[in-house]
Amino acid sequence: MKNFALFIILITFASCNLDGNTTVTNAKDYNAFLKVDAEKTTSRQYELWNSKIKPDSMQIASFGMVAQEYNRYFKNTGKIEYLKKAEQCLTKAVEISAVNKADFYRSLGRNYISQHRFKEALQMALAAKNMGSGVEETKSLLFDVYMELGEYNKAQENLALLKDKNSFGYLIRIAKWKDYKGDLDATIAYMEKAKQIAEMSNNINLKVWSYTNIADYYGHAGRIKDSYNYYLKSLFLEPHNAYAKKGIAWIVFSYERKPVEALRILNAINKTYNAPDYYLLKAEIAEYQNNKFEKLKNMDRYIKAVENPAYGAMYNAYNVNFYLDYTDLYGKALDIAKEEVNNRKTPESYMLLAHSLFKKGNIANAVTIVEKHIEGKTFEPHILYSSAEIFKAAGNTKKVEELKAELTGAIYELGPNMEQKIANL
Repeated sequence: MKNFALFIILITFASCNLDGNTTVTNAKDYNAFLKVDAEKTTSRQYELWNSKIKPDSMQIASFGMVAQEYNRYFKNTGKIEYLKKAEQCLTKAVEISAVNKADFYRSLGRNYISQHRFKEALQMALAAKNMGSGVEETKSLLFDVYMELGEYNKAQENLALLKDKNSFGYLIRIAKWKDYKGDLDATIAYMEKAKQIAEMSNNINLKVWSYTNIADYYGHAGRIKDSYNYYLKSLFLEPHNAYAKKGIAWIVFSYERKPVEALRILNAINKTYNAPDYYLLKAEIAEYQNNKFEKLKNMDRYIKAVENPAYGAMYNAYNVNFYLDYTDLYGKALDIAKEEVNNRKTPESYMLLAHSLFKKGNIANAVTIVEKHIEGKTFEPHILYSSAEIFKAAGNTKKVEELKAELTGAIYELGPNMEQKIANL
């Protein structure tokens, strides 16, 4: 099993927290950030460039600048229509551009990644590669896309081709690679170097991105206080950042076991930012509180939210787990899981398939998928738990005990509702 020393550390911190002796957050630190006004979804820059876009417009720069603003609005509000509008602008720019076409291919590719349209993102990356300009940027995009598609050998090849091994772009990608390989210490070391570069550049966007990502990694490593501090640092730079606030809410809920305060934070976020997965987190907290009414209410809100066809495949993984965990619609879950495996052959996708087959009673095929496509290929706690469930049903107690030992140290990541489930493995 990976990183035994880390396992011991996580066991220690989890045990301390369960005794109620550890508190890392203070509402006074973040209350001001919960009261910020909604981010404006217009700007002088947007109005200027948008005014240049007319029917049959050939204003290439206008499409690019307006797409950037739509991406910003999506980030600040969670509203999918802004991401789709950015796509429309970039698609038009690709169609009519005669210069800087590779830039627009890459931008559209990143938009497709956000929409989980990974095969189309690969087409855009390869089109940019064929243009021959922005070679390093294209290699970086290819790494990102291949990681999402589960084509890890090709991802590694493109990572190795990046020339500047001290650049921010290389460091965040080698960190992602090390995380995929299960080397959390190396992941954090590379992210800390990337953070230093972001701070030296004094680029607010890079600093916020590096702070929130390193906060996530610190959380995985059991460094909860460090995680909390970096979420706070990002909020001082970007008070609207919903991701950082959600990170703090998770610390409050999963580590400190304060569901009421976690909900207060989430409800404050949802005044200005909304995405379907927030309803699932609220349902999880309601389950911890044994509040069946609130749990069902948020489950219903989630289902209604993801009915929006604009989301496409973005919530496929959430939907499969929702149907498997909260309903008996296992056939529907299996259909979506097959679609996900067709779209991206990652351990996560294969686990959606294996878990769906397991729920339908096809244990033998589920075990085969786990052994062939998942075992030893991921260290994601949720996937390891599902693997343990499947191995338990198959009677493989040795593997169950190995996974159970590792999962006990991942309760913070999995959430308090999983504690008893892990104990019962």
